[in-house]
Amino acid sequence: MTFSPELEALAREASGGRVEVRSPAVGYWRSAPDRGAVVQPGAAVGELEILGVRHRLIAPAAARGMVVELPAGPRRARLPVGFGDLLLVLDPEAGGVVMEEASAAREGAAEGALVFRAPSSGRFYARPGPGKPPFVEQGAEIGPGHTVALLEVMKTFNRVQYGGAGLPERARVVRVVAADEEDLNAGDPIIEVEPI
Repeated sequence: MTFSPELEALAREASGGRVEVRSPAVGYWRSAPDRGAVVQPGAAVGELEILGVRHRLIAPAAARGMVVELPAGPRRARLPVGFGDLLLVLDPEAGGVVMEEASAAREGAAEGALVFRAPSSGRFYARPGPGKPPFVEQGAEIGPGHTVALLEVMKTFNRVQYGGAGLPERARVVRVVAADEEDLNAGDPIIEVEPI
């Protein structure tokens, strides 16, 4: 079994302001997030195995919120899916409550600073590998979708991409708050930014 580049899931607005995340291809969906997990754009929402090749499945820009619904039936290690099949339903309001509570705590960041925070708990990695340059450094200019870090959750490395409510579209990194290989909780500050 080989691992190939990422695929972006499909998103569709549902009733009540919820967002449906759907399969972008035919295959087997693996490693689904749990009900109650908070998903942000660019976060991994499992893997899609297509013809024996596993692709990391990434949440699209419109996918934000807490997982409130998964496919009916027993949970399986490999769920067969077709193009456009429903994978999960997100509630942005529920996820927003979690993120607002987390952002209320300003530990590690300057008072009133614009802060990009960890979307979930995990071990923070500032660089893609040993000896490689960091994803972001003080003074770097970033925008939506720019990879800020890796978060390791249960031996799976998830790309953390810049963006979110209350953050400027284009920003300059003022300070990297999290230390490399530090264990973070959801909502812990990763970087302080200022608008460009």
